[in-house]
Amino acid sequence: APPKDIDSIHTQKLLEAMKALGVFEDEEELNHRLVVLGRLNNLVKEWISELGESKNLPPSAVAKVGGKIFTFGSYRLGVHTKGADIDVACVAPRHVERSDFFQSFFEKLKRQEEIRKLRAVEDAYVPVVKFEFDGVEIDLVFARLSVPTVADNLDLRDNSCLRSLDIRCIRSLNGCRVTDEILHLVPNKENFRLTLRAIKLWAKRRGIYSNALGFLGGVSCAVLVARTCQLYPNALASTLVNKFFLVFSEWEWPKPVLLKQQEESNLNLPVWDPRVNPSDRYHVMPIITPAYPQQNSTYNVSTSTRAVMAEEFKHGLAVTNEILQGKSDWSKLFEPLNFFQKYKIGLVESKIRVLVGNLERNEFISIAHVKPQSFPGSRELCKQSGYVSMWFLGIVFRKVENAESANVDLTYVIQSFNDTVYSQANYLNVLKEGMKIEAAHVKRKHLHHFLPAETLQKRKKVYNKNGALLAIFFFFLL
Repeated sequence: APPKDIDSIHTQKLLEAMKALGVFEDEEELNHRLVVLGRLNNLVKEWISELGESKNLPPSAVAKVGGKIFTFGSYRLGVHTKGADIDVACVAPRHVERSDFFQSFFEKLKRQEEIRKLRAVEDAYVPVVKFEFDGVEIDLVFARLSVPTVADNLDLRDNSCLRSLDIRCIRSLNGCRVTDEILHLVPNKENFRLTLRAIKLWAKRRGIYSNALGFLGGVSCAVLVARTCQLYPNALASTLVNKFFLVFSEWEWPKPVLLKQQEESNLNLPVWDPRVNPSDRYHVMPIITPAYPQQNSTYNVSTSTRAVMAEEFKHGLAVTNEILQGKSDWSKLFEPLNFFQKYKIGLVESKIRVLVGNLERNEFISIAHVKPQSFPGSRELCKQSGYVSMWFLGIVFRKVENAESANVDLTYVIQSFNDTVYSQANYLNVLKEGMKIEAAHVKRKHLHHFLPAETLQKRKKVYNKNGALLAIFFFFLL
């Protein structure tokens, strides 16, 4: 159905509520980013030409080699926030090796006065060079195509770009290909962008925006919003936000979310397919990227994090229904979740997804919910131990029949987790004398010893219907 006048009014109010929370950049900042990207693109072209000359390419070939940068992620989608970094891919022709990128181009960047904080992470899953260019943070990945020239009108959505590429180049191109495919598949880009901004802001404020910790990441949010836009192609952003919560509060997980049918290819790259890959059958909330090779963007989601998100989808639906009925305003949707009020006692530490997974396997635990934000230690803790970082985890226990109470022993799970972190730190040569992890149960009345008052501000109490709540407290001491 086409939008009504009231939908336009609701959308304008949504926009105003988001502006009040500082989501948008001003024109000056947007223009500055464009200038920086233009200068970076020129540096890339210049370097690729210089490299062609040093490798004795004929002058006629050097004049045509090209090379280009492509943005991807939140900037390319048009939903980046004030001060956010820009994800960029440097795409080069076949005479440019990956080693050239991390050596000669790195040296070229080093010589630029405007570039600060330059560092290379060559052994990452997606190798990257990070730097600040005239105040704008850039994450630059590299892909070498098996073609003699890279034209300015190159379309990375074409699968033929992937021919004869090594896996690191394929991964480096994946961000661009996924972002461009999402934009291609939505019926109205402006409605999609405003809706996605709203959903990302909501997810961050409600504590469920962290791909690493098993919640929603940027790509997952974009795919879910794009699917909503496909289902309601004429709706404005205010309606789309409401429909987002309607659709995904009723979604029958683990049925996958797809923006288009998965395509076949003779490139034989591994794709998400539970019929073929047994490990894919264990994914509890599959949200599939639309570009070949299709992947599950939510493979970190666990049964606990999915349960937390399902509860938030239902809460979002109830709130947006109230807003569209004129009983509330948009600021209510973006009210932060008070984690410490929801869980009477709560706690955690570091690569917590492993710990959460182990806790979920305990027969007495129904939900383990990590707050995806660490906290610095109080002045007293830091005086005792130097640097302190704390994570919190709320645990919901199952009700035990025929027993007034049951002792749940978490000693083995926590010790196993500690051992894993220590051994990994030792293996990576980052373990130093004085580093340690400690875990403790903390009562809510004692949380003020560890956290600032504004974090624990009084709000309406939220009780979980599934029973008692517990918190485990972790801190990492340096």
